Amino acid sequence: MKIGLIDVDGHRWPNLCLMKLSAYHKARGDCVEWHDGRKHYDLVYMSRVFTDSYSKDFAGTVHADRIIRGGTGYGLDNRLPDEIEHAFPDYSIYPQFSGTAYGILTRGCPRGCGFCIVAKKEGRRSIAVADLSEFWNGEKEIKLLDANLLACPDWERLLRQLADNGANVDFTQGLDIRLATPEKIEALNRVKTKMLHFAWDDPEDDLTAYFKKFAELTSVTDDRKRRVYVLTNYGSTLEQDLYRIYTLRDMGYDPYVMVFEKHTAPPETRRLQQWVNNKWFFRAVPDFKDFDTSYRRKRKKAV
Repeated sequence: MKIGLIDVDGHRWPNLCLMKLSAYHKARGDCVEWHDGRKHYDLVYMSRVFTDSYSKDFAGTVHADRIIRGGTGYGLDNRLPDEIEHAFPDYSIYPQFSGTAYGILTRGCPRGCGFCIVAKKEGRRSIAVADLSEFWNGEKEIKLLDANLLACPDWERLLRQLADNGANVDFTQGLDIRLATPEKIEALNRVKTKMLHFAWDDPEDDLTAYFKKFAELTSVTDDRKRRVYVLTNYGSTLEQDLYRIYTLRDMGYDPYVMVFEKHTAPPETRRLQQWVNNKWFFRAVPDFKDFDTSYRRKRKKAV
């Protein structure tokens, strides 16, 4: 069979689903390539992670006997068959990300946050679904896509796997700071960490004490490796956004603003995101009220 792949969201981040599909079909002897609108295929897979709020659907021409659309951007009911879900990813289709392993050890999250689809798609329990060997084969870096690894009953075994391999680990989706017990922090300390991600989404939920306790016990002391997603434009005021940002910075964390449904966000929220997420701005201008988008240009002229 001639198989075409379409990464609807673009190629800025590898699509794990397409990598597994590619591996599965190549093992069967099929010809697999990125979709070319001038060619005809037996089967084309279109994978989309994001919805219309964040990305546009594929608008190109597809010539194929059959088209399969999958991923959360197309709905929550489509899932890979087990034999594909547990296939070792074909990293060769994303050569620009060579040397890095991407995968999921757990699925599900007990939180059920309104802005997040994980609980609806994967359930409100975090369960182990794979071992590290399913997607890591000696790569120097590992990017984990787990929604809530610390909520999994098997957290100790999974963190031990990450510690034993010696690779640099990036917990990309955010560890649950409320579940970071001293025992779990000790286990995390044994992992060679590239980046720890957390989240402070709800301004009504004061997580200050949790972040302070983690800072006391963690071996990761570089604030650039302790990043915290701060959700905005989801019922919070600018004052509440700034409180979380300033508090995190004062405790030695690196805040990173996430804007919910950015197309509906007010200009002030977009400006806040530009200030915080551009770390040159964030360090050069300590107070948001002093920030304007032309700060760097004005500073260069003054020099």
